[in-house]
Amino acid sequence: MVFKVSLVSTSPIDGQKPGTSGLRKKVKVFKQPNYLENFVQATFNALTPEKVKGATLVVSGDGRYYSTDAVQIIIKMAAANGVRRVWVGKNTLLSTPAVSAVIRERSGADGSKATGAFILTASHNPGGPTEDFGIKYNMENGGPAPESITDKIYENTKTIKEYPIAQDLPNVDISAVGVTSFEGPEGKFDVEVFDSADDYVKLMKSIFDFESIRKLLSSPKFTFCYDALHGVAGAYAHRIFVEELGAQESALLNCTPKEDFGGGHPDPNLTYAKELVARMGLGKSDSGVEPPEFGAAADGDADRNMILGKRFFVTPSDSVAIIAANAIGAIPYFSSGLKGVARSMPTSAALDVVAKSLNLKFFEVPTGWKFFGNLMDAGMCSVCGEESFGTGSDHIREKDGIWAVLAWLSILAHKNKENLDGDSKLVTVEDIVHQHWATYGRHYYTRYDYENVDAGKAKELMEHLVKLQSSIPEVNKIVKGIRSDVANVSSADEFEYKDPVDGSISKHQGIRYLFEDGSRLVFRLSGTGSEGATIRLYIEQYEKDASKTGREAQEALSPLVDVALKLSKMEEFTGRSAPTVIT
Repeated sequence: MVFKVSLVSTSPIDGQKPGTSGLRKKVKVFKQPNYLENFVQATFNALTPEKVKGATLVVSGDGRYYSTDAVQIIIKMAAANGVRRVWVGKNTLLSTPAVSAVIRERSGADGSKATGAFILTASHNPGGPTEDFGIKYNMENGGPAPESITDKIYENTKTIKEYPIAQDLPNVDISAVGVTSFEGPEGKFDVEVFDSADDYVKLMKSIFDFESIRKLLSSPKFTFCYDALHGVAGAYAHRIFVEELGAQESALLNCTPKEDFGGGHPDPNLTYAKELVARMGLGKSDSGVEPPEFGAAADGDADRNMILGKRFFVTPSDSVAIIAANAIGAIPYFSSGLKGVARSMPTSAALDVVAKSLNLKFFEVPTGWKFFGNLMDAGMCSVCGEESFGTGSDHIREKDGIWAVLAWLSILAHKNKENLDGDSKLVTVEDIVHQHWATYGRHYYTRYDYENVDAGKAKELMEHLVKLQSSIPEVNKIVKGIRSDVANVSSADEFEYKDPVDGSISKHQGIRYLFEDGSRLVFRLSGTGSEGATIRLYIEQYEKDASKTGREAQEALSPLVDVALKLSKMEEFTGRSAPTVIT
């Protein structure tokens, strides 16, 4: 039986327009009567009928608190809206990249294919009863919903008055693989619970040479460590790294998925991945134990990654550039060449230099994976990345943390194929990065995050920066008054992007100050938090002289940091004397 339920609130999105990252709020907000239901029905109403009636949908996520309840609600609403079947990862677990892979690669026993997915995640945000929950919708290409859809969803949430739900449908056991069939309101309705890793592992084995990686991991010279931060990556780590690639179980850290991420913050950076950072020899104190040769971490939904060598951090901007530079020789999937490469605007220009050297098509896009997806769907891009620890390729339409780790292991295996036996010294992660800098130059780079800033004050800061851009001579007068050793600003703007595929224009994508020596300051408001505003400041300086690429990043960037903080009046607007996170 289908019940019509009136909504208590006509606009539960609270003025927040959901983007490609979806809707993120505290759990207590999502648990309000009809809140989740509003977003789900608004999404169904934004889709064309053929993507709902008789369709197959995926519903899963990173397993954070409230996921189990949310899955059951969405199943009942899907049945009432005429969906034919719902696919659910066992225990509600599917990484965001795995969802994309399932949409693109999986076929049901009857040949059915998914037309979209509700992904339950707040990405790298904390989880638990007092923390964050999130939901987003991905389309039939496996990528995030475009603005045309998210705009409709948002408008629908403001006007929706009721939604259908099959309240009499019993809850489905999502802890066991199998199919549960019902006579739903629109006819037969199936819920299939399937293994979270099968489809994804099959895809990874078609991309990488697992045998060469296995040889690397089995070498007594090479040691390895992977930290899932108690996120959904743990559902894949044992299967891929231990069972398929032969790593020791002891190489896995925090690989049991937990709905509160073990009380930690599942963001793979030097601030929050404390245990891995310490194990890799980058902590404040030296344990006296020799660190592994390679370490990596994932965020809550396993689409982000952090790459570490022994006592060495690889910036995400360098990581994507190094993967692109080595992909053809090291990764079978790319053996016939790269179609092109792309980065988000705030990401350093390290990838630009590789693209120019290798004569590759290059694209600079706004932050948001949908822009990469458009290029990939058009056959224009093979490898892409964001400075926010997101790296990926055209195998799916999301960033993919485990893919990035396997890419690095492939490069290490390729560089060391003659070094695993005998007394030859291994080529290390640090060696690879230094070799890259010697070839392409180094982009010193850092990001300052100011989280949970008063939204009004954050907006005022951005308006101040835009106003300054009206007079570059005045900007340079201010800059020289702060640091005389910093180059002049040559231009400044708000980044605007015209999509070469669909012609759409994205405005107000970040404020840029470009210096005569190639340095950059970028200021951007991030929409990934669940409350307040996050100001992100990106600072970059290019050094081509190989004799000067070995400095500490914070030392090299110190003059530009001074300029950025004082030019923006960061402390005056935010009340913060220091950022929340530095990466």
